[in-house]
Amino acid sequence: MTRRDFEPAGEWAAELAELQARRAQAAAMGGPEALAKFASSGRLNARERIAVLCDEGSFFEMGRIAGKGHDEVDGSFKRLDPTNAIVGTGRIDGRKVALHADDFTIRAGSSEATIADKWIYIERLAQQLRMPLVRLVDSAGGSVKLLMQIGGTKIPEYPSWPAQELLRTVPVVGVALGACAGQGAIKVLSSHFSVMVRGQAQVMAAGPHVVRQAYGVEIDKNELGGHAVHRKSALVHNEAVDERDALAQVRRFLSYLPASVFDIAPVLPRSDDPGRAEDSLKDAIPRERRKIYEPRKILEAVFDLGSIFEIGRWQAGSVVTALARLDGIPVGVIANDPKVQGGAMNAAAAYKMERHVELCSLFGLPVVNFVDQPGNATGLEAELAGTLLGATRLGRALHESRSPWVSILVRRCFGMAGALHGPKGGERLNHRFAWPSARWGSIPIEGGVMAAHKAEIDAAPDPAAKRAELEAHYLNMTSPFRTAEKFGVLDIIDPRETRPILCDWVQDAWRVACHRGAPR
Repeated sequence: MTRRDFEPAGEWAAELAELQARRAQAAAMGGPEALAKFASSGRLNARERIAVLCDEGSFFEMGRIAGKGHDEVDGSFKRLDPTNAIVGTGRIDGRKVALHADDFTIRAGSSEATIADKWIYIERLAQQLRMPLVRLVDSAGGSVKLLMQIGGTKIPEYPSWPAQELLRTVPVVGVALGACAGQGAIKVLSSHFSVMVRGQAQVMAAGPHVVRQAYGVEIDKNELGGHAVHRKSALVHNEAVDERDALAQVRRFLSYLPASVFDIAPVLPRSDDPGRAEDSLKDAIPRERRKIYEPRKILEAVFDLGSIFEIGRWQAGSVVTALARLDGIPVGVIANDPKVQGGAMNAAAAYKMERHVELCSLFGLPVVNFVDQPGNATGLEAELAGTLLGATRLGRALHESRSPWVSILVRRCFGMAGALHGPKGGERLNHRFAWPSARWGSIPIEGGVMAAHKAEIDAAPDPAAKRAELEAHYLNMTSPFRTAEKFGVLDIIDPRETRPILCDWVQDAWRVACHRGAPR
């Protein structure tokens, strides 16, 4: 939204002229030299970032002339040093959001070179007026120069910042666009979705200078907090090739979510036949049990074409988490990936799935889980990582989940991790279908046969043949049809029926989700 600057005139002409001067100086940000230097690095400045993110002309800035004023000797206005926090509201695809952007051209976006009340105000506004919040973070964090400004120290806290209330109420997005240290890192991470620009952004507790002084270690800022680090840490959900990609991911993420927990997410007009049946699905799972496959191809064949938005692509690869649509309705998606550790649940995968379950539950999205779970990861490394604790935490998240849920058992479902394929207990429906390729039990046949018949196999003239014979014998006993006979699974379905069945289910699931009310 463009606010007009009228010609200063009338009885208040002097004051209106001063207002225009203050606005112009605020719009100049760090000044021509600082802006030119920043542009030479190939980055967008804070106002350009807002323009790329928001619908054209929709940004309504608040606190435009906040900063430090300087007067002439006679007390008249001389100049304004603007604060480096730009805040306001804008629209993304017509839906209003609250925005907070760091201006790096003013003292490197330092969190202590700004007026905290300004950025805290817009976050309180987002929470109380129930609109999504986007933080565009490019901040060097704190500075000892604050001591000179205030003549002392302060306890590091922001008592009026509704950080946790925000996370319980509205979608919060953190975008790392530069070096995000200290408070800047917290702003990125205290979110439901975060994204960082590869090679440009770093998220860390403190920068290389502090690490050098504290530990005597020389380290580059990318080695300390770049995207390669957070592929392993899982602190930041996604990475982007450049700033425009990062901002496009923000727009896409928000398109699946409601404005707040008190609203419902937008449903798009039908763009794909709900009865579409992809013939490729019939052979999506190899008959050879040790062969892998690409789960993302299965997801592409089932969900609305072009609707899948993956979250955490480079983290905990044994599980895929995403948002997608079924007949225009937004849903959460989970799938195991056998290409990574056989799809087993390790501590990182449990955390990734837990985080996704909580997101979908909070904002009322139905969940579809494509299950190929061989069980918890085993071995010393898995035990040191606390895999079982991660699985236990996931179990609690599933128990507390309020999302309508359906599981499609496509291959394996074994052990404790297999039991965590969906919410159970109380009055929750254990709503699940299985493909003919599915098998389940307390332990996979391959490992179970070796454990139970090791001596017999080792003593056989042809151990490999004996093992294959025993595996075939037990495999016949694990046919999913035997479970279906006892109604242990809702139905065995042809894989090509999956999309039509899910599109039928999601209509009822969405009706329930829309009437769930705000979280307790």
